[in-house]
This record gives sequence, C-alpha cells and structure tokens, in this order.
Amino acid sequence: MRDGPTTASPCRPTPCRAALGTITHALTALVLLAIPVLHGAQAADAATGYPRGPVRYVVPFPVGGGVDVAGRILAQRLSEHFGKPFVVENRGGANGSIGTEVVAHAPPDGMTLLFTGAGFVTNPSLYAKIPYDPIRDFAPVSMMAYGPNVLVVNPSLPARNVQELIALARAKPDQIGFAGSGSGSTPHLAGELMNQLAGIRMVHIPYRGTGPALVAILGGETPVMFLPAINAGPHIASGRLRALAVTSRERLQSLPQVPTVAESGLPGYESAQWYGVLAPAGTDRAILDTLNAAIARIMHTSDMQTRMHEDGLVPIGGSREQFAALIASDIAKWAKVIRLSGARVD
Repeated sequence: MRDGPTTASPCRPTPCRAALGTITHALTALVLLAIPVLHGAQAADAATGYPRGPVRYVVPFPVGGGVDVAGRILAQRLSEHFGKPFVVENRGGANGSIGTEVVAHAPPDGMTLLFTGAGFVTNPSLYAKIPYDPIRDFAPVSMMAYGPNVLVVNPSLPARNVQELIALARAKPDQIGFAGSGSGSTPHLAGELMNQLAGIRMVHIPYRGTGPALVAILGGETPVMFLPAINAGPHIASGRLRALAVTSRERLQSLPQVPTVAESGLPGYESAQWYGVLAPAGTDRAILDTLNAAIARIMHTSDMQTRMHEDGLVPIGGSREQFAALIASDIAKWAKVIRLSGARVD
C-alpha cells in the first residue's frame, strides 16, 4: 500500500448518490427484517462444543481505528458469553487485505474469525488482484452495527460549518487535505462524494488506518477528516476537533447538536460504514448459527443498544443470510462508485 498522498478523481454525482444514498435504507431494512434467534443460545453452544478454546479474532486494521474499536467491544462480549477468550489480533495493511487473507486461509473450524468493515467489499475494485475471494472464501456470520462518519476539522482551520468549508475549498482548490484510512476507504469515498456534489477539490491524504489519520488531524498535519463516529465523540467533547456535520441521513443520538451534511446545504449526501463478523468458508453451519445467535443476543441487550447509540452506531445483529446479501450487493455497488472516482491502490 502506498504511504504518500494520493488524489482520486471525484465521482460523478448521479451514480454516487444512487450508490451511497441507499446505504441507510438497506441497512435499516436489515433491522426491521431481522428476527434473530435470541433463545436457546447456551443450549446451542453446548451442542456444538464451541468454542473449545481461545478464538483468534483478526481485525485487519491498526489499533485505534473505527473497525478496531467496534471489534474490541464485540470481542469482549463474546468472551463473556462463551466463557472463552476471543483474542483480538490486529493485522493491518493493504486496506485490510493482509489480515483478511490470514482468515481466508485459516482452518474452517470457527477458531479463527474476521471482524471487518465496509472495506471488505471495496478491495476487489481497488486492487487489480487480491489474495482472496470475498464471496468464495468466507462464510458471513453476522453484522454487528453500522455508523456514519463525522466531518471534523482541526480548530486551526477557519471553518465552522459545511458552507464555510466549501467556500474555503473553492478559494483554495487542491490545497486543503482530508485525512483518510486508505484509498477507497469509507472516509475517502465520503470526501470524494462531497468534492463532487459541492464542486470543490479537497485532496485525499491516505494513512495506514483510521488511528494514524486521527493522529494527523489532531496534530494539524491534515486539517479535515471524515472520521468514524465511534472515534469522534471524545475529541469533539474536548475541543480538539470541531464537528461540522454527520454523514448520515439523520442526526445521531450521540451528537444531536451536529447537523447532517444534507441539511447543511448538500441535499442527497449520505455515507456510512458497517461492521461485521465472517468465518472461513467451509465452517460448520452449527458453529456459524451458534455465533450468529450469540451476536444477535448481545446486540439486542439494552446495555449494548445504549453503548452503540452513545458511540454513534446503529446496532444490527441480523441473520447470516441478510449479511451475505448485503455483502454481494455492496461489492457491485461500490465497484461502480470506485470506477467512476478513479480510486486505485496498486
């Protein structure tokens, strides 16, 4: 993966709006349609004998990013549920491809799992070749949650709302950088969508994950970022970052005072991230069902619902089939968006 700055050409507005603008509706449908198995989970655990020991829980991004934070929350709850440790292993690099390959080639016994985000469906379009097939090599287990980004700026940047940022970017084309967690990542595509809809040219500055990008904007190295909501709250509250807008269709419960990008003057703007668990293809269905039932139970507890909303996330915990359908549709959808944006990693 390249370390230096890159600039991806903005995508055309209509296809991007069609692709990005439907994500909340699709994921909300998962919430409404999901009928998780919330009873008999412990009996299923006993029947499968799962897990027989510590579970290797691979997060294919560096420590501190949105995927890592969400993954650790779920890993802790899974450890408590099963009474066996789910050991987080960060294997960052290549926009998640390195850690994802590790799980693709792991034994299909449920003892190695992948916790990942929406980058899982963009890599096939970002790279000429990846060392795994996202459909053939994986068995979807469950979505955990989805959440938007928050458009934040370093307080040194003289912009207090979206319109002021747009005006500044128009006055300084190609001079304002926005930090991202890699080419084609959700924060990158969120910025490219704004570039196109607003007719501006902010420059994407890729980092090796959300954590390093967050360090860059906190230090003033890069003044703008579309930061995953799960990472944003404490830095906004402390005043180290200024929140201009959220990228979801509706305001977040955790940041009710922060408007959406759409209501700030860019109607139709919407972008979001998802988080979920997958296992190597060929994993026994009983193990997959046991894991799915456990995640559903965890995500529907009142304390987890409260925690998710506080972090700016929407808890899901739907069925394996719904997660598989989302992955397949997202691969096709984002392929079109990435092609039009010109984003590449090779």
